[in-house]
Amino acid sequence: MMKQELKWFLPAFLGIMSAFGPFVMDMYLPTLPAMEHYFHTTPAMVQLGLTASMIGLAGGQLLFGPLSDKYGRRPPLLAAMLLFLISTLGCIGAQNIFQFVILRLVQGVAGAGGVVISRSIATDRYTSHDLARMLAVIGGINGIATVAAPIAGGALAGGSEWHPIFWFLFLLGSVLLMGSIRFRESLLQSNRSNVKWGDVYLNFRSVLRNKRYVCYILQYGCTMGVLFINIASAPFIMQQHYGLSPMMFSLCFGVNAVSMMLASASTVRFSSIEQALLVGSKGMLAVSVLIFASLYWGCSFWIYEALLFCLLWMVGMAFTASNTLAMEAERRNAGTASALLGAVGYAFGGLVSPLVGIGDIMVSSGLLFVCGSGCSYIFARYGTLQTVFSLVKEGGEEQDNRMERC
Repeated sequence: MMKQELKWFLPAFLGIMSAFGPFVMDMYLPTLPAMEHYFHTTPAMVQLGLTASMIGLAGGQLLFGPLSDKYGRRPPLLAAMLLFLISTLGCIGAQNIFQFVILRLVQGVAGAGGVVISRSIATDRYTSHDLARMLAVIGGINGIATVAAPIAGGALAGGSEWHPIFWFLFLLGSVLLMGSIRFRESLLQSNRSNVKWGDVYLNFRSVLRNKRYVCYILQYGCTMGVLFINIASAPFIMQQHYGLSPMMFSLCFGVNAVSMMLASASTVRFSSIEQALLVGSKGMLAVSVLIFASLYWGCSFWIYEALLFCLLWMVGMAFTASNTLAMEAERRNAGTASALLGAVGYAFGGLVSPLVGIGDIMVSSGLLFVCGSGCSYIFARYGTLQTVFSLVKEGGEEQDNRMERC
């Protein structure tokens, strides 16, 4: 039964959970004008619902990650799914924009439980290249969901009615709740954190002492920043500058999402995950420089699209590699490690997105691509050096132990 679960149920379950965050955050974007009219409010207040969900998705991971290390994966996951269903019904029945924003915050916190625990479960059940393959699936689905959620929301709502989107989210939450009930606990009692409840968050201090882990989550954060720069800038560049119709824009967005999925799958073909990370980070930097130069000199649309496809290919590789290496570096505190990883990613994405609109978007987005990719490469390089130093140290200690036994 366990082998069968690992073969089909667990990958499908974790894949859907990984897409939870983007769908919670982005799916209702096409209906923001309709919500402004429905609640008789301002665009800024409607946008506050998006900000609230992002804060919830970041902060909720810091809540559910450590709790899953102490109490196992299944109980916090069930609690998160139930809270998500309640908050989603609350959003549907909200009477004013203030109720809606507060419930969106709660919905984000609940959705974060599925996102953070999915990585922890994968770390519990898989090791080495198997973990990389599983995280490649999770990363690929998450990348596709990030860019596909607004498109799916527009198709579902027709741009004028937002309630069907939240009914869809309620249905998705119900499916995940049933999956959580079927799911078998992956964290053995003997492997759980034995600190007192009040000291659960002391695990953060322990995890942050791991320089290798810190480098990998910072690399992941910079890579997430590059992805959010694209999400924030592409609609304006493609539609306003190059004159694409909404349909053509959606098509290009979908093609670029596929590149991330294929790149995630290609990560396991490298001789080591560290090599995949360096290639992805180095490629991101090189392509970002080309995008900056091309946009600055007024390139054609097809040059821009080809370079963007290549950039997101490199992003997909870097995503999977940094996820795998970060979780491998802190396997003993997988829940806490997954929480910090996810929180850093959303924090970086939230910070860089508003910067795209400063000045000429053609110049600002290209420059931000270069800065984000450059920082990503620096952290990737330093993280792999820390891995080498760690292996050398472990090898030296093992040799000393053998000498003592002799």
